[in-house]
Amino acid sequence: MRRRWKDESILPGFGLSMGYTLLYISLIVLFPLAGVLLKSMELSWREFWDIVTSPRVVAAYKVSIGSALFAALANMGIGLLVAWVLVRYRFFGKRFIDGLIDLPFALPTAVAGISLTTIYAKNGIVGGFLDSLGIKAAFSQLGIVIALVFIGLPFVVRTVQPVLQELDPEVEEAAASLGAGRWRTFRRVIFPELTPALLTGFALAFARGIGEYGSVVFISGNMPMKTEIAPLLIMIRLEQYDYAGATAIALVMMLLSFVMLLVINLLQWKFSRRFQA
Repeated sequence: MRRRWKDESILPGFGLSMGYTLLYISLIVLFPLAGVLLKSMELSWREFWDIVTSPRVVAAYKVSIGSALFAALANMGIGLLVAWVLVRYRFFGKRFIDGLIDLPFALPTAVAGISLTTIYAKNGIVGGFLDSLGIKAAFSQLGIVIALVFIGLPFVVRTVQPVLQELDPEVEEAAASLGAGRWRTFRRVIFPELTPALLTGFALAFARGIGEYGSVVFISGNMPMKTEIAPLLIMIRLEQYDYAGATAIALVMMLLSFVMLLVINLLQWKFSRRFQA
C-alpha cells in the first residue's frame, strides 16, 4: 500500500498554504540564519576559534546563559503562582493585575532597563534596602537576573494560565473524596497536567533571556569578565565594523540556544507522552 505523506483534509488549499508557510519561514528565519553562518565563514578556522574561545567572550557566554537559566527557573515558580492566583481566586483589581502581566511585552526594553536600574541602584527604593543587607542588585549579575525575570514572566504566565482554566475541578474533587490531601492532589493530579506548559514557558523565557540586550545593558554595569553579556560583545564588534567577528559570536550563541531548546522540547515531549499514557 502506498504511504501518504500527508493526512487527507476536507479543507482545500494545502499546497498554497504550505508553500506560503515555507516561503515565510525561509525569508524570516532560514535565510537570516544562513547569512550568519556564511558571514562567519569568512574567517579561517583558527581565527574563528580564537574569537569564540577568548576569555572575555567565554565569560560573556557564561553570564548570558547562566543568568537566562536562573531567571527562567525563577519564572517557572513565580509564573505558576501568579497564574494560579489569577485563575483560582476572585479579588478586587484582578483585571488590572492581569493586564500588567503583559506590560513587558509592550514596554520598550530600554525603558525597562532604565526603570529597573533606578529602582535597584544603591540610592533606589529597593536597592537601598538591599544594600543595607549587604546585597548589591544593580551593576551585578543579580541585576541581570532581575531584568530577565521581568521580561520573561509573561511567557510562563500566559502558557500556564489557559491550562489551569481548562482543568476540570471535578478531578480535584474526586481526588479529595478518595482521601488525598491538598498537597498530594496538587502533586499527583494538577502538576502533571501543568508540566508541559511550564516547560514551554521555561523554554520561551530562556530563549528570550539569552538574547536580551536593551533591559540588561543598563542594569548590568557591563564590566568585562563579570557582568558583560554576549549580545553586548556582538554590538561592540558591529560598532568596530568587525562583522565576521560579530557573526562568529552570534553563531555560537545560536548553536548553544538551539541545543538547549532542543533538549527542553524533548523533555516536554517525553512528559506529555508519559502523562497522556
